[in-house]
Amino acid sequence: MPSYFILVPILLPVIVGILLLIFPIEDAKKRNICIEIVVVLNTILVLWLLTHRPTESFYMFSLGARLPLTLNIDGLSMFFGGLVACLWPLASLYAFEYMKHEERVNTFMAFYTITYGVTLGVAFAGNIITMYLFYECLTMVTLPLVIHTMTREARKATRQYLYYMIGGTAFAFIAIVFYSLFCNDIAFVLGGNLNLAAISNHMDIALLVYVFGFFGFGVKAAIFPFHGWLPAASVAPTPVTALLHAVAVVKSGAFAIMRLTYYCFGTEALHDTWAQVVVLIAALITITYGSTLGVRETHFKRRLAYSTISNLSYILLAVATMSPLGLIAGLSHMAVHAIMKISAFFCAGAVMHQTEKNYIYELDGLGFEMPVTFMALFISGLSLMGMPLFAGFVSKWNIVHALLEHESMIGYISVLVLLYSGLMTGIYMLTIIVRAWFPHVGYHKDLVEEFRDPNWLMKGPLVIFSVLTVVIGFYAQPLLDFIQKIAVGIY
Repeated sequence: MPSYFILVPILLPVIVGILLLIFPIEDAKKRNICIEIVVVLNTILVLWLLTHRPTESFYMFSLGARLPLTLNIDGLSMFFGGLVACLWPLASLYAFEYMKHEERVNTFMAFYTITYGVTLGVAFAGNIITMYLFYECLTMVTLPLVIHTMTREARKATRQYLYYMIGGTAFAFIAIVFYSLFCNDIAFVLGGNLNLAAISNHMDIALLVYVFGFFGFGVKAAIFPFHGWLPAASVAPTPVTALLHAVAVVKSGAFAIMRLTYYCFGTEALHDTWAQVVVLIAALITITYGSTLGVRETHFKRRLAYSTISNLSYILLAVATMSPLGLIAGLSHMAVHAIMKISAFFCAGAVMHQTEKNYIYELDGLGFEMPVTFMALFISGLSLMGMPLFAGFVSKWNIVHALLEHESMIGYISVLVLLYSGLMTGIYMLTIIVRAWFPHVGYHKDLVEEFRDPNWLMKGPLVIFSVLTVVIGFYAQPLLDFIQKIAVGIY
């Protein structure tokens, strides 16, 4: 297949989104049908590309000597691109119903669609320069989604989001410049492409630059102390928070760190160094912090946001083991977390959409009136806890295995931190379920009996994603086999 086909699924959603901005479709039904056709068609194109991969990179143009902009589909691209492509059609269906009575829906859906293409650009980037440019574009196209409601809180959250991202990209840029100067070839290569001979006398500088890059890209992955933008962004509509927390933005941060660690600097240069210890400790602090604050938070979506902060650092913790098993564990949790967290956010959004209730203490008795929604949330919660027979157990078990393989004190401490986090997850997820199905004595049933589960456009996606967490829990081997081939370089 010609390599220029890689560009098609990136450009198609972007062009359609831009056309929607220029020529708005006021009829909601026609607009939704048009967008869903484009999204589904694009997903089919992506899956076809992944099964018929071009053998060569696609060269777009060059920014200068040794700075080509290229697209390529390797194993990691297949994983992230496939994950994004499989989640987006259902997320769009949910967004159609959720945004039905909102203002400026045409603009919202335009940027929502553009984000699909830009995220695929991050996935299919052939080198770190190309990835960085798409990574920056992702920040720009998601800003209108965060600020969509135009409330004071939304404007404040958008400013915070932008400030954090600017700071993060500045740190990441330092790592990119250093790598561009001291690499054998700027293209992504499993094992890294850094010229170790050229930096042998300046290894500490190289490690410091890697740490800068880790924290720079880690801003999107909500690494402590650069996590504050994520709970604040919960003021955005639920389709956006699901997008930010489960699919595009935060996963792009984790994906970029994987590229930086395994495909640029290489684990040979990073393993058993002070830089590895620093990033391991940062991930552990973030896991502990996110899990603890999740228990204390009473706002429904912000509680899930702290859960996201914690779970993203599960991925970073696995990556920081600097081993093939760590990459397998990180990728498995990236996929599993995307599915179970988008399900949880869709459940939260369904509750807020149907009842206009935003806080945990307002949920008394809703489980009887919205049984499908809260059953899906219960399943997602069990998976987030890491209960056996659910998808979360599969990925967390792989992370524990990678940590024990590390055979160090910090590895053993990390396992204890994961156990603590699992306990906290049980508390902050199950207390929601208890509120919904076991209300406090004296609650007023007449205040909730009017509420019902949403229609199929919202209910369908959240049910499908919650069922997937069970299916993967029972039948995870195909996913793990695919990821293992990525980690050893077969794909």
